Amino acid sequence: MRDHASRPRDAGAPGGTTAPPEPLAHRLAAPLGVAAALATAAGYVGAVDPNEPGHYPVCPLLHHTGLYCPGCGGLRGVHALAHGDLTTALGANALAVAGYAAFAVFWAVWLARALRAVPAGPVRTRPGHWWALGGVVLVFTVVRNLPFGSALIP
Repeated sequence: MRDHASRPRDAGAPGGTTAPPEPLAHRLAAPLGVAAALATAAGYVGAVDPNEPGHYPVCPLLHHTGLYCPGCGGLRGVHALAHGDLTTALGANALAVAGYAAFAVFWAVWLARALRAVPAGPVRTRPGHWWALGGVVLVFTVVRNLPFGSALIP
């Protein structure tokens, strides 16, 4: 017995029969397009070293205040990951690397659902999720700018 609960229903079909799934190429276009764009960006950052002055703009917050923003070191982290150096990437910006990993998991789920013709559906987040994420980013930003948080400085 097959489970048809995860397949989209054709509202106009008599008896609630399931509609044929979208062609595989259409289902994979968005996740593979996102992967191609990110691979291109990571390839560029991997080829053009952000550790060399003048290759990328300086963070405006760091330039004007001397404080590290939550994104400072993110490009250096991508550069290190592109070269397979996880330790250096974590040292550049651990929060960004965790974000890259979380995105990779969400992308893999998206791709798997597209391959199986399971509709993606809306992402359901509660306000508490956003407050928790904001709190983590805020604590990371504050700690990396305090003397005892120097390990988090890129």
